[in-house]
Amino acid sequence: MQKVQEELSYLPEEAVSEIARFLGLSKSEIFGVATFYAQFRFTRSGEYTVKVCLGTSCYVRAGARIMETVQRKLGIKPGETTEDYKFSLERVACFGCCALSPVMVVDKTVYSRMTPIKAKQVLSSYH
Repeated sequence: MQKVQEELSYLPEEAVSEIARFLGLSKSEIFGVATFYAQFRFTRSGEYTVKVCLGTSCYVRAGARIMETVQRKLGIKPGETTEDYKFSLERVACFGCCALSPVMVVDKTVYSRMTPIKAKQVLSSYH
């Protein structure tokens, strides 16, 4: 399942059926395992995943303003994906890099000491 999600960025129903057939299990058994773990997605995600930290350190340093700015810029809320499948947005409780707060992560790239203006610039660099 991890390999399929790595390739497709989510587990479509057809892939779940194929995995079940390959393993000799039912689709419900595959769904049962996949839904147990938070890492698996069942809807297509964007090309880029934007994560905004709203942990204590980031929150007190305007993390909520960063999130609001990102939501306005992308036109989506946390848990959603843009219509063009370019971006998905997630809210994160803590990245563990409080000294760099507020933090925004795009895929595996960490952007520190964010401001609303920096957030817009970062997102624009991915278009």
